[in-house]
Amino acid sequence: MEIIEILGFAGALLIGVVLGLIGGGGSILTVPILVYALAFNPVIATAYSLFVVGTTSLVGALKNMRKGLVDFKTALVFAAPALTAVYITRAFIIPAIPANLITIYGFTLTKNVAIMVFFAIVMLMASVRMIKDAPAVSEDAVKKQPATHYLLIYGLLIGFVTGAVGAGGGFLIVPALIFFAFLPMKKAVATSLLIIAVNSLIGFIGDVQQTAIDWTFLLSFTSLSVIGIFIGMWLNNFIDGKKLKKGFGWFVLVMGIYIIYKELAV
Repeated sequence: MEIIEILGFAGALLIGVVLGLIGGGGSILTVPILVYALAFNPVIATAYSLFVVGTTSLVGALKNMRKGLVDFKTALVFAAPALTAVYITRAFIIPAIPANLITIYGFTLTKNVAIMVFFAIVMLMASVRMIKDAPAVSEDAVKKQPATHYLLIYGLLIGFVTGAVGAGGGFLIVPALIFFAFLPMKKAVATSLLIIAVNSLIGFIGDVQQTAIDWTFLLSFTSLSVIGIFIGMWLNNFIDGKKLKKGFGWFVLVMGIYIIYKELAV
């Protein structure tokens, strides 16, 4: 096994550790690791990422369920349109995109490049969310009735993003649950993990029908990520995850800029 492949599998462990430490953001590393370290095609990488993200998020969601932090009613309202959108995106929209999208002055924008650039834009959005301080919700706001119509619309948007780039979208889901469902931060994070798990695994089902899956690799990679979550949760007893979040946000920002440069540099 080459050094770059060893680093790729070490990255799987890192994904879980980050998720366990800061409660999100780790999944944004999955596609770059699969593409640049393990040389997977971006379409395959986003498919595999859905399984990795879905499984690791499910582990976190089950832990939060035992603590009574998951709002199942809100999760159902949000997840219903989201899982529909993510399944349609993976099963029909992604396969329908042509290999070459457009050619301008000798530069051809391919499907693979477009996916990676869009993913990098999502990384930049995620980095801003991690760098900024989390929004606060007043006690009066928590007592308000959820804005269900906004949750439904936002769920469709999240489903498309999740299906297109293979990332869980927690950095988008958590603010929506805070502002539209008026959940406290801890409940919003816990509920988002359940939504991410359902969305990602449903999206992966859409890929199973279109793609030959290397289950030996995928289960090995995912197992390392799950182990990483437990390591991250254990490290949480000694390290303040909130302090690491901003630093990780800056790292994701740099990575997003690098991917755009790497994919578009002629």
